[in-house]
Amino acid sequence: MNATIRTEAPTRARPMPTRIVLVDDHSIMRQGLRAVLEREDDLRVVGEAGTPADAIAAVAASRPHVVLLDLKLTAGPQTDGLDVCRRLCAAHPGLGVLVLTTFAEDRLVVESVQAGARGYVVKDVDTTELVRAIRAVSRGESAFDARSASAMVRSLSGGVPDRERLTERELDVLRLLARGLSNRAIGAELFISETTVKFHVGNLMRKLMVSRRAEAVYAATKLGLL
Repeated sequence: MNATIRTEAPTRARPMPTRIVLVDDHSIMRQGLRAVLEREDDLRVVGEAGTPADAIAAVAASRPHVVLLDLKLTAGPQTDGLDVCRRLCAAHPGLGVLVLTTFAEDRLVVESVQAGARGYVVKDVDTTELVRAIRAVSRGESAFDARSASAMVRSLSGGVPDRERLTERELDVLRLLARGLSNRAIGAELFISETTVKFHVGNLMRKLMVSRRAEAVYAATKLGLL
């Protein structure tokens, strides 16, 4: 009697969800965002904060992939979220900060990117676009809504170098930078040292007239280099 042996196809492990911390001084805003984001299978809110100090503590405690950050966290006209962004990006390399705010000023878009943010969207953004932006930032990409993208273009207009001014090696580094790779990972891909990668990154950022990696990727995209 021949026995039939059944083999089951191996089940695929589900990818880990993107861990998110919400930083906004209005609790009702945080509650609404949590309700929207947790409808998505691949997104999970792991922390909330309403003040700069709480934001620093929440990120340290929960180790998120993405922080959704408002720029205004205290009473008054100040945008203390910029300082929070700088501190978080310095303390947690690789963290994706996505600014979600009511401010639509060109200056604040640029300053946010200079502070380390990977993206900037205004609070009236469509839910689908917000989710798309969060996923992009979690992958190490940049994400801007239409108004913020226009602000970046205006800030980069005038004196932007021609393509020929970037060497082939700098273009190679730039493409890998756009994939969100670290200097070490870029070096491994190109078979060059991490120090050499750092040198090339510095050169291409200088030529593109930017000061942050996210700015370099965004500028290069708008210039047709990527």
